[in-house]
Amino acid sequence: MRTDEKLDQMEERPTDRARPPQMTRTRLWLFGGTLAVYAAIVVGVLATSWLVTFDWQVMFFRPYKQWPSIHAFLDYFVVLGQRGPTAVAVAAWLGWRCWRQRNLHPLLVLGASLLLLNITVGAAKLGMSRLGPHYATTVGSNEMWLGGDIFPSGHTANAVVTWGVLAYLATTPLRRRTLSVIAALGALGVGMTTVYLGTHWVSDVLLGWAAGLLVLLAMPWLEPGIIWVEDRLMGILLRLWLRLRPDSLRGPLPADALAPGLSRQRIAPDGEVLVREAIGAAPRSAARAPDGWPHHPARPHTSRSERTPVTPAGSRRPPHADRVPRTTPLSPASGRGRNTSG
Repeated sequence: MRTDEKLDQMEERPTDRARPPQMTRTRLWLFGGTLAVYAAIVVGVLATSWLVTFDWQVMFFRPYKQWPSIHAFLDYFVVLGQRGPTAVAVAAWLGWRCWRQRNLHPLLVLGASLLLLNITVGAAKLGMSRLGPHYATTVGSNEMWLGGDIFPSGHTANAVVTWGVLAYLATTPLRRRTLSVIAALGALGVGMTTVYLGTHWVSDVLLGWAAGLLVLLAMPWLEPGIIWVEDRLMGILLRLWLRLRPDSLRGPLPADALAPGLSRQRIAPDGEVLVREAIGAAPRSAARAPDGWPHHPARPHTSRSERTPVTPAGSRRPPHADRVPRTTPLSPASGRGRNTSG
């Protein structure tokens, strides 16, 4: 398959990659409101307000003893909030989407969101060092700065981000709304399960929901960096592919099509990268015109007056087997026959 035919197929290939969400005014208001809720929860716990009192009341209630029949099921259900299993499951699905779309954007979005989540939630955990219900020392205290790492809830925040990324990458409004509801219900269930098992305070879960939502709302700010990394990685992958499989692209590219050491992109109006071409190939004989037909370079032509005249040799009439040439003399018999017929 020639290079131009391969590129035409890549350009015509339908893609389900949606335009990345923009940081709209509504999203900014949601981000600011969630950030205010995040700060209010932290202040409430630090001030040992009614929120801490409610934490202790739920802990003394011991939900896992009130409903022991669902304990075994919730032990497995809480895995939906663990970073390792959920990241592997979602990465497998997004990896298939990357292969289908021929780009790395879904996996890079997942990686960027998990990186931002680990930085923000990890810093908060280590900064406030709160102990969990099973290790509480003083009844009624907020258990802050005692060497713990449960505030905010990592399970809850991870469930919000990992499953929320699927809704963030949805290609249609209906899919986005459906996946958003599913992700919200999953994160709600994981958070309440940690409270049921006694591994987190209620305030831990509330802060985990806010922390995960802040990461999702901040993702449009990371999109330019994600696209920049994607372009570089795609260029590297294509160069490696051409080195390993040099026969996969038989038709070389034009000599003046690409600059040395760079890659060329064909970008649609919505910013989607449709085709990335590797460089370093030799010139090809014919390029393609916009209408798809091969276009050959112009050749020098001479005018009719500059051409050398050529004298035709022999008769221009085609030879016939039953016709006698004029140079042959007629016989007397043939002459008498012609006179008789006349």
